[in-house]
Amino acid sequence: MESDATELLDAGERLGPEALRAVQLERLRTTLRHAYTQVPFYRKAFDDAGLRPEDCRSPADLARFPFTTKADLRDNYPFGMFAVPQSQVRRLHASSGTTGRPTVVGYSDRDLSLWADLVARSIRAAGGRPGHKVHVAYGYGLFTGGLGAHYGAERLGCTVIPASGGMTSRQVQLINDFRPEVIMVTPSYLLTLLDEFERQGIDPRTTSLKVGIFGAEPWTEQMRHEIEERFALDAVDIYGLSEVLGPGVAQECVETKDGLHIWEDHFYPEVVDPLTGEVLPDGEEGELVFTTLTKEAMPVVRYRTRDLTRLLPGTARVFRRMERITGRSDDMVILRGVNLFPTQVEEIVLRTPGVAPHFQLRLTREGRMDALTVRAEARPRATTAEREAAAVSLAQSVKDGIGVSVRVEIVDPETLERSVGKIRRIVDLREE
Repeated sequence: MESDATELLDAGERLGPEALRAVQLERLRTTLRHAYTQVPFYRKAFDDAGLRPEDCRSPADLARFPFTTKADLRDNYPFGMFAVPQSQVRRLHASSGTTGRPTVVGYSDRDLSLWADLVARSIRAAGGRPGHKVHVAYGYGLFTGGLGAHYGAERLGCTVIPASGGMTSRQVQLINDFRPEVIMVTPSYLLTLLDEFERQGIDPRTTSLKVGIFGAEPWTEQMRHEIEERFALDAVDIYGLSEVLGPGVAQECVETKDGLHIWEDHFYPEVVDPLTGEVLPDGEEGELVFTTLTKEAMPVVRYRTRDLTRLLPGTARVFRRMERITGRSDDMVILRGVNLFPTQVEEIVLRTPGVAPHFQLRLTREGRMDALTVRAEARPRATTAEREAAAVSLAQSVKDGIGVSVRVEIVDPETLERSVGKIRRIVDLREE
């Protein structure tokens, strides 16, 4: 680890393993007690399970407590999960609610200060430093990305450029004129920015950007290589979700780039079998579950994220790492008995010559069978022969690597919709 990075570590990052476990247990018991006494949903859930907060005598005992799901949050819409009076709630965020009621999250003054601290810790771990300019291209508003990144960057002592999403050509101008060292954005929208730089005849490698902090959607190691090669920056991953806090739950460290260190002094992670709910040992892949340890306005106990990963030992920090999210249990496509995730296709697209890193999966039904079409954009100036070869190669690689037959359409550059937030990789046309 760089010496200057070591000097900047906060008190939580300097905890040894034994001290960390002691802090976790104390905060875990406090959270369970706070949730039980202040949130009727948790009081009933614990009572139904025959449990009291004091029954958690070690972190392992947490596995006896019931899960919290997104459905539980929606059933208690809008404020039923809050653990403080409305007068103490300083901000509300919410999910998009595209599949039902939105999930609403509340923050107290203390929560907002903690959130800023953890995002500042994350930006520093990614390579950002006080005095850097940070271009925030996450969306602002009810989505937690923009404001979470904004206040964290300010807490670190950076200058914030609150660009938000959209107006891509203007974003390129701002990056050129303001010369930020750090950009925080979804990886798919950064690819849109890359295309715009090149459309304007600007070499992305000549910009001032040194660090890209990418989150809000799954991305692959192949995409990291693509971004770092075309932009000449360090591409690192950030993780968070509004139900738990927002961005700043876990962060990849720039010196290792080997997975996201979970800030375990504030969030207790578990990985469980998605079907049985059984807690899995570190190193085994399953569904990520979080219990907040310091959240005041809306603590969550054993929240099922639906994100698939595995827990690994710490490297750059004492905290355990989570492997980059491979997908979500609810975005998995089961095609003729084969489990398929968009990130698997992304890896293949990114290594196929003649194809740009823009693709979409279209699900249709033909008779009784589901069918999948991979629509991928050709690279600019790709010849007809190169496009045909790319289609054959892509289809064969999906068949060989994933074990399922798909159709492939190579479409013209800039044909597929561009992301200004979270990209929609799967278009399900089976019910239309």
